[in-house]
Amino acid sequence: MRVLLVEDDSDLSGRIAASLRSENFVVDVARNGEDAQHAGLTEIFDVVVLDLGLPKLDGVSVLKTWREAGRTFPVLILTAREGWSDKVASFKAGADDFLMKPFRVEELILRLRALVRRANGHASAKVVCGALVFDAQVGTFEKDGIPIKLTALEWRVLSCLILRKEIVVDRRELLERVYDGDADVDSNSVEVIIARLRRKIGAEHIETVRGRGYMLTAAS
Repeated sequence: MRVLLVEDDSDLSGRIAASLRSENFVVDVARNGEDAQHAGLTEIFDVVVLDLGLPKLDGVSVLKTWREAGRTFPVLILTAREGWSDKVASFKAGADDFLMKPFRVEELILRLRALVRRANGHASAKVVCGALVFDAQVGTFEKDGIPIKLTALEWRVLSCLILRKEIVVDRRELLERVYDGDADVDSNSVEVIIARLRRKIGAEHIETVRGRGYMLTAAS
């Protein structure tokens, strides 16, 4: 899951980013409204954490620009402002959730996971694909009731595939969603991770669609 974290307080953004990365999120950080607006218009994200009080462009203006451009990723507003008018303006601009500072990072993570799950059409916290079950709220995988041990990269790829089960996920999209921007990515890295996942969950569950990408199926 790839997150755009927009927060101008470097200490706070550093703490949030570290916590999100420890929970297998890929995190891009923007510290002003102009950089955030550009990133949201040009990159792929599963969810965005957006502060309202930003240098150069305020959060509501950034959000309006994204929505007017057709960007549909869920956005959680993070702010110290307590006024009802700020909440109204945020939701009118297209926000999906709102969290007041100070907050517990654990709550932020739960909310982000729920936003990503619902954005992919899953009402239940548990996403099922055949014998494979992903508890999207706590981030665990099981097959036939037995927990699956995954590396961070394996988890990112499999979570992306199961949230879009029975849909082809483009190889480039997988790369952007599972690797941090400064990672040294080998051209065959996705294939290596897919091969490892096939050994763990069964080769028949991950189809290669030539020239497009990969698809997780319930096929047995």
